[in-house]
Amino acid sequence: MKNLILLLIILFVMGNCSEKSDPIADIFRNYHGENPGVAVAIIENGKVIYHQSFGMAELETKRQVQTNTNFRLASVTKQFTATAILVLEKEGLIDLDWTLDQIFEDFPEYGKGIQIHHLLNHTSGIWDYEDFIPDSALITPVRDQGVLEIIQKIDQTYFPAGEQFRYSNTAYALLALMVEKYSGHEFPEFLEENIFKPLGMNHTLAHIKNINTVSDRAFGYSWENDHWVLKDQSSTSAVLGDGGIYSNVPDLFLWDQALYQGNILPLETIERTFLRAKLNDGSDIDYGIAWHIKEFKGEKVVYHTGSSTSFRNIFYRIPTQNLSIIILSNRNEPEEEEMVTLAEDILFKFLIESKMD
Repeated sequence: MKNLILLLIILFVMGNCSEKSDPIADIFRNYHGENPGVAVAIIENGKVIYHQSFGMAELETKRQVQTNTNFRLASVTKQFTATAILVLEKEGLIDLDWTLDQIFEDFPEYGKGIQIHHLLNHTSGIWDYEDFIPDSALITPVRDQGVLEIIQKIDQTYFPAGEQFRYSNTAYALLALMVEKYSGHEFPEFLEENIFKPLGMNHTLAHIKNINTVSDRAFGYSWENDHWVLKDQSSTSAVLGDGGIYSNVPDLFLWDQALYQGNILPLETIERTFLRAKLNDGSDIDYGIAWHIKEFKGEKVVYHTGSSTSFRNIFYRIPTQNLSIIILSNRNEPEEEEMVTLAEDILFKFLIESKMD
């Protein structure tokens, strides 16, 4: 019933937007028509006040992006992986001060200095597993366990834990393995039972090929030699903890609201994820727990981008204003960092329209 009501709200908003000029649609004019598409939403004070979809979810069949189209979230996945870890912490099954050598048997010596919280805020210094993936891995894709096996063969780090910030997909693959080890459940199952199902996120899942199916799926495309090429997966796409979740706007609306309501984690724990982490010297970094942190017009912003072979996404929130922007797209452009600019272009348009109203 919750999802049905939300869908009716979205359809009503879409109908109203189509009756007047839509400045936000102009931002996405290159996504219209027979191009890889995008789903865009603005959420304010618990309501979806804008939602539009443009372009194609699948070029070959001319299937359009719709309200329920599911996109690969890429690194927007990390907030769900982190939440799973924090759920286990709440239940007393994990301590964020545990070190990697305590958790994984036969882990290299440097694991003694890397604690779970270093993985969560990308200060572990652990090496990027992507640099060690052969081209042949696309035939037999690397999974999270394979990431651990790669890292166990490396005897050094980029820097001692806590000394610097360096974004790490490796860290979140290891976190997914911890979820499995200490919960006794497969990672997708744990997410389903402890996050997605309780919130009614019925179309969200951690995708494993030939094991589960993504409904209403958007396929990814890359612009090559002056045309779009289907390029949906890469040799690292099977790694779940760092980027393997698929979801859509209605489900992410439910997740957005849960971050205000404390349905899955206590509100004080959620607020902890929005705090800037500190390095060993006491200096702050612009990252909390699975959220980047910045400011917009004096307001604190928490956000995360997602970029994989042919997907570009952003979940952008201003909690003090109860305002969020979601952009999900199935193409290999723009550059990941430019998704922040795109979200703030929408925000400027929204603010201008609000003043005019």
